[in-house]
Amino acid sequence: MKVLLTCLCFILNFSGFSQSPNYIVKNIDINDDKPHFGLSVGQSNEVLFTSYLLNKNGKIKTFFDQGILTLYTGIKDETGNINNVKLLQIDPKEDVFQITNAVFSPDKKKLYVTTNYINRRNKPKGDYKESNFHIEVAEYKEGVGWTDFKVLPFCKPRYSYAHPVISPDGKTLYFTANIRGGKESAKGTSDIFKVDILSNNTYSQPKNLGSTVNSYSGEMFPFMSADNILYFSSNRPGGFGGYDIYKCVLNAKGEFEKAVKLPKPINSNEDDVCFIIDADNASGYFSSKRAGGKGEDDIYYFTLN
Repeated sequence: MKVLLTCLCFILNFSGFSQSPNYIVKNIDINDDKPHFGLSVGQSNEVLFTSYLLNKNGKIKTFFDQGILTLYTGIKDETGNINNVKLLQIDPKEDVFQITNAVFSPDKKKLYVTTNYINRRNKPKGDYKESNFHIEVAEYKEGVGWTDFKVLPFCKPRYSYAHPVISPDGKTLYFTANIRGGKESAKGTSDIFKVDILSNNTYSQPKNLGSTVNSYSGEMFPFMSADNILYFSSNRPGGFGGYDIYKCVLNAKGEFEKAVKLPKPINSNEDDVCFIIDADNASGYFSSKRAGGKGEDDIYYFTLN
């Protein structure tokens, strides 16, 4: 099954509970026939996720016959369901749409998002493909919402950059890209990279995480846990099918150890992506298109036995 980075809609499905010696997995209440993916959890159990933008009649808004993706926010309850769901407040003057994945900085002063070069105000100079994605950062203004979106300076128009996530200490930004050429070139269709977050809104140059993380297939949707474990999805050989979730430990030397595939029921025979886990490693979320779901990509909540 071909999953396209350019649409970033890894529309993935299973209902009720599944059990193993390690995990209990459930399909949460907000799922329906539309995709739900691109998860992150911020302060006070605030959850961000991606789904289609709807009009007042509940129909999907489109642009050139494609559904428009945007960000929603809600509050996680003790059962893992997401309540009080609403659109994330974004300054309408920013002309930013087709947002597929976002993450707050640890202090919630900044919002990093994946967007498309179709956003005309932010179109860079030079040749580019409108299907390419890039990462922008915004700041919050009371009464206005998230505003002052800026493309991160290391994003080059001819490549795609997506799925930003920040390390718990706020010093490193991990992301997916298909950068070509030079020492840091992607090995596969997309690799996981990192940059250091420096002072004065500056960043180091992208660094490929290397062969213990990346393969000659595709890697995407990174997440760095509080205990220095990198989780991500890959369609490399040896998986259960589609994109599977893997983990790599960042050791005391600052090196990533060999990737290990997570077991079922976290993984399935279909695409499993967007894995996140809380600071005490007791629960988390992921998205999947596994059999038995409610629609396209469904969000699943898991706890450890």
